[in-house]
Amino acid sequence: MTNGNHNKTAIITGGAGGLGLALDAGLRQAGWSTVLIDLPGPALAALPAVKGRQVMGCDLTDAAAMGTLCEQIRDDQGSIDLVVYNAGITWIGACADLSPEAHRKVFDINYFAATEMAQALLGDLRRAKGTHLAISSVAGFSPLLHRTAYAASKHALEGFFKSLRCEEKPYGVRVAIAAPSFVATNIGRSEAKTNGIARPGSAVDGVDYMTPDEAAAEILKGLKRGKSVIPVGRVARLSWIINRVSPGLFEWLMQRKIGAGPAKEQ
Repeated sequence: MTNGNHNKTAIITGGAGGLGLALDAGLRQAGWSTVLIDLPGPALAALPAVKGRQVMGCDLTDAAAMGTLCEQIRDDQGSIDLVVYNAGITWIGACADLSPEAHRKVFDINYFAATEMAQALLGDLRRAKGTHLAISSVAGFSPLLHRTAYAASKHALEGFFKSLRCEEKPYGVRVAIAAPSFVATNIGRSEAKTNGIARPGSAVDGVDYMTPDEAAAEILKGLKRGKSVIPVGRVARLSWIINRVSPGLFEWLMQRKIGAGPAKEQ
């Protein structure tokens, strides 16, 4: 994604988290201006003022607030060239314990916030011939133990953006999907909320964790190479191949690695 035009702007949701900040650093180093969006709060407020970066607080599940936010960015920036749909939460636990409220909350944040924002910015990216980048997961193309709601939301996210890719291609707009495996953004932090909802990257039952910087570097390299699907990390690449060749083998390996018993405490 290297470019020398400082007028190009990337929006990153979930911008106060580890992967969001790593993507921000990589893009600004490549000459982009960035707009980081996250929930108002201490994490967002603690971000230092940096040249070329705008920081904005918004609950993206509030459609009216998200619409107002998009209008403000449109007014503030010369163009919107890349939107990274990175905001997300996970849900960890047995399906028997999944409440309807938790299930809907996962979809509200992981799916609807991203897809409604994509709809709001369709015209902007068409004018810029820009790129939608959805941050999915290995759970977006395969099963993942103790993550029924999370995997469902990421499968839905991928279905939306893969279909959007077909619609937007005639307008010169790219749609890419990045699928990281386990990224250690909040590892060891047990701020798992009630009802099994947790911060991304906080699970302790993952395999072969990547750092946010490593994941961001692979994502940006994939974008630069024009890839439409970017498996991020060794586990993601192997999972992509194995799940396509033998879904049964993938399930066996996944259960063997993560464990077939009850979900571990986070």
